[in-house]
Amino acid sequence: MTKYVWSLLAVLAAVMLAPAAFAAQGGGAVAAAPVNWVALASGFGFAIAVAGCAYGQGRATQGACEGLARNPGAAAAIRFALILGLVFIESLSLYMFAILFLKVK
Repeated sequence: MTKYVWSLLAVLAAVMLAPAAFAAQGGGAVAAAPVNWVALASGFGFAIAVAGCAYGQGRATQGACEGLARNPGAAAAIRFALILGLVFIESLSLYMFAILFLKVK
């Protein structure tokens, strides 16, 4: 575990120190087009939100399947709670999708 932590810290340090070398001014280079940071950040946020939603939906489905296996008589209540939970989880992904398109424009 300690070896993993040290290797992770080494990678993070390299990532944090690398931009200083890449941001140095060159000779007579032509200026590049500015980067749209809002679009880039929105894309990363959308990817994180989708990954979180996928994980949450998988865990919710796993819990519902285990609940149905233990108590088949409560299928209606478990199904209702599962669908309601999946709707709330998916709404996060859809809201992030809408924010992505509103901010990138």
